[in-house]
Amino acid sequence: MCTLLAFVDDAITTTTTSRLMQLRFVTSESAFNYFRATKYYLETHGKPVAFYSDKHGIFRVNAKDAIGGDRITQFGRVLSELNIAIICANSPQAKGRVERAFGTLRDRLVKEPRLAGISTIAAANAWVPAFMAEYAARFGRDLENSNDLRRKLTEADDLSEVLAWREQRNVTKNLASDLY
Repeated sequence: MCTLLAFVDDAITTTTTSRLMQLRFVTSESAFNYFRATKYYLETHGKPVAFYSDKHGIFRVNAKDAIGGDRITQFGRVLSELNIAIICANSPQAKGRVERAFGTLRDRLVKEPRLAGISTIAAANAWVPAFMAEYAARFGRDLENSNDLRRKLTEADDLSEVLAWREQRNVTKNLASDLY
């Protein structure tokens, strides 16, 4: 059992639209797995203007009665520190390109790895780049506007510092820690 994290370009690349920018098989949809996937994406492609996502608890605080913090998730904090907006879709249909891609991927990413004899997450992640290239050749479309709005990482973008779990705590006089 595994989960697929997918980053799909929404007409921001230099040559095609709806291109699979990253596919990553992981054990679960967690903040830490998104941190790792986002780090690879940023190092490979640069910083997008925004990430468009669903309303999963990794991307936004869904509990109305949440206490503590500033109503931002760890992943939301990361994007904010990197000056990347996060836009949460109100429905699967609003996430158009990613949902259309998943329609194809649900079928292909079960059958093709099995046919290739792949049975581990590591082997699947090693196989994915070749699949993405084939997918781009078959389903990619040329852009009308070839402006690439992604920004290069700078020295100020210390990913090892930003992509870390953070909690603010207060220490009392007797050195006990309380969540902030």
